[in-house]
Amino acid sequence: MESVQSPPVAIDAPHLVKSIRWWDGVALTLSLPAALFVSLGYSVAALGAWAAILLWAAIAAIAALHNWLYSELGAMFVDKAGGIALYANEAWQSRARALGPLATYAYWFAWATAPAIWGLAVAQILMAEFWPGASWSIGFGAWHLDLAQVIALLVAVISWAFSMIRLRSAMVIITAAGVLLMIPVAIFSVAGWFGSHASTTGFSWRVGAGLTGAREVFAWLFVMAWSAYAVEAAASFIPEFRDTVSDTQKALRVAAVVLVVVFAATPLGLCALLGEGTLAAEPNHFLQAGVVALFGGGAATMTVVLVSGVLVLSVMGTADAARALYQSACDGLTIRQFATLNSSGIPSRAVTVQLLINVALVLFVGNALAVIVAGNIGYILAHLLAVSGYLVLRHDRPDAPRPIRLAPPWMLVAAALTLFDALILIAGITGASITGYGGTQEVVVAIAVLMLSQALYYARRLQDRRSRGAQEGRA
Repeated sequence: MESVQSPPVAIDAPHLVKSIRWWDGVALTLSLPAALFVSLGYSVAALGAWAAILLWAAIAAIAALHNWLYSELGAMFVDKAGGIALYANEAWQSRARALGPLATYAYWFAWATAPAIWGLAVAQILMAEFWPGASWSIGFGAWHLDLAQVIALLVAVISWAFSMIRLRSAMVIITAAGVLLMIPVAIFSVAGWFGSHASTTGFSWRVGAGLTGAREVFAWLFVMAWSAYAVEAAASFIPEFRDTVSDTQKALRVAAVVLVVVFAATPLGLCALLGEGTLAAEPNHFLQAGVVALFGGGAATMTVVLVSGVLVLSVMGTADAARALYQSACDGLTIRQFATLNSSGIPSRAVTVQLLINVALVLFVGNALAVIVAGNIGYILAHLLAVSGYLVLRHDRPDAPRPIRLAPPWMLVAAALTLFDALILIAGITGASITGYGGTQEVVVAIAVLMLSQALYYARRLQDRRSRGAQEGRA
């Protein structure tokens, strides 16, 4: 089978700067409760409070197990920016070469479209609090630009701008926003139980019995995984950790523990404080209602805090995706034009292309569900290939250096996670309508988007063949 070589990098070429520590990796994930808050109300409405609380805690624990496995893989490939999808490529390239570009493209697309998705979420949050019923728009013939689109475009530009500066500089704002968001998380997780109306009375369990109920549970776990599995994001920045192996282990594992505590305690505290009905009736505004219930006011402040957290998610997604695209080009999985860094060590070309994609999505894609479904199918697929790749690497490269080596029972954990990811992926593809996150049309769009990975991979192979031909001709 033809071997694809990564482009050579000169010693004095720009490179990813080793400027962050493990706590910065944790700080990158402190904004994940914002993703929980965006989906929590809808899950409570569909499943009932008890079922939603249990499933959010379960998916967080499962995400934490993934991170433990990724700590071993990350320490094996400390030069790989872009995280888990590149580990999947390392595992599968000798067995099924097409899976590498599929995993990296799927992972990239999921994170690259974050500004469009989170931008529309920010628009919903802001409009619900400050401009309810707003109908402002600007007409350009048959095409109209409304307020939600303007807000989403602004989020995309902010995400681009922060991703174009050195990570060490951006970390100051990212950390501040993450810590700020953890304040209401702590309040709702603990103080909610001391409210005068805190109670589990009225909590319901609306999951059906038998195979129907199981299918519903797995379909919702597929949606929830979009939020919880993102705790792996620190892996994308491993080459930028100062003490690479130690920081990798601490960042991935501490972030996982924080995620489990937050995703287990916060839904329970919020449901106890507000009641199941409020979360179900106000899925975009229940946090503001929680602040008012506890303090008698502060809804506007809560909105600003939540929006700050969502913005950090968008910035993190942009930076994460850019590194994945850069590394996949370095590894010969997509066109070579993305295998460049600017003088500050930023994959600026990848970041800018992602801005253009998000602008196009906001302006011209009428149904945002297609983007969400495509992103989530690709994201879970990338995790499936990464955790199964852990098993492949243990088998194919048993003597490879592993600065972090998990005990043998973790092979069973990896096998169980492979099965679980396969199940929720199948449930997500076949049961998207169960959760309201799209249907057959959106799944078809998702599959078509993912197939672009193969076209870009073969375009890269054509580039490499032409380059080799030109070199041989000069020789």
